[in-house]
Amino acid sequence: MSSVCAVGLAVADLVLGADRLPTGPGKHFARSGRLVGGGPAANAAVTVARLGGAARFVGRVGDDPLGRLIIGDLIGEGVDTDGMETVAGVGSPVSAVLVTADGERTIINHTDARLHDDPPDRLPAADAYVADVRWPAGAEAAMAAARDRGVAGVLDLDRTDGRVPETAISAASHVVAAIEALGTKDPERALAELADRTAAWVAVTVGADGALWLDAGEVCRLAPPAVDVVDTLGAGDVFHGAFALALAEGREAAAAARFATAAAAVKCTRPGGRAGIPTRADVDELEARTWA
Repeated sequence: MSSVCAVGLAVADLVLGADRLPTGPGKHFARSGRLVGGGPAANAAVTVARLGGAARFVGRVGDDPLGRLIIGDLIGEGVDTDGMETVAGVGSPVSAVLVTADGERTIINHTDARLHDDPPDRLPAADAYVADVRWPAGAEAAMAAARDRGVAGVLDLDRTDGRVPETAISAASHVVAAIEALGTKDPERALAELADRTAAWVAVTVGADGALWLDAGEVCRLAPPAVDVVDTLGAGDVFHGAFALALAEGREAAAAARFATAAAAVKCTRPGGRAGIPTRADVDELEARTWA
């Protein structure tokens, strides 16, 4: 069984379902509501576990009820949380997530900067590493550990309210960026600008339009399978977790991107962020049916 260590943010998500986004102040009513575990790296770890890999998660939470919920949910998903740290006197990360009837979502997150002001105490050995940029020092440590151990280091480059760790970008073996994080709506321009920042294999995800990456300087495009979209929450996190696991299992980057695209597509057919993460059989079936 291949192992992946995910490093980064773990969150308690209050997910509210609504017919549409509010257009102004006032009182609004949701048609559903759930408190669940979330966070880019934490969801990536759950994805690895659901897909049959050995998942390890390194992150930090506060010493509060939400922190206990976050850790307990990961343990319940079969994720090894021995690398997690609890920080006294600090609240755990929390997000309010609004999911509309057409499957799109809006997220408002609060994470206390004191949780992530220094690198993790230790990182377990793994066959691949994946890290988000919400914990810059954690991402830098994860990519350095991957490089030192000669395994894949996948950096999830998404929007952040803090600094983007350029040292992590340069140390990663693979960088997968959401186009929203790159300041342009032109995916080929985004890909070229990302390639100028690192010698790593680089890809850009473009939501419903799939993903693009560079192969020997040539732009490759992969459209996602046609599915009935119910909820896009967590689809990017699923992509990164599945991509890292596929690399850990020995797939080349392009084949790993195809596997990850299928995993994200299956997730979009199911409600809930973490709840909708697919199993290996689901992904293998869609991948075989789409690209056989």
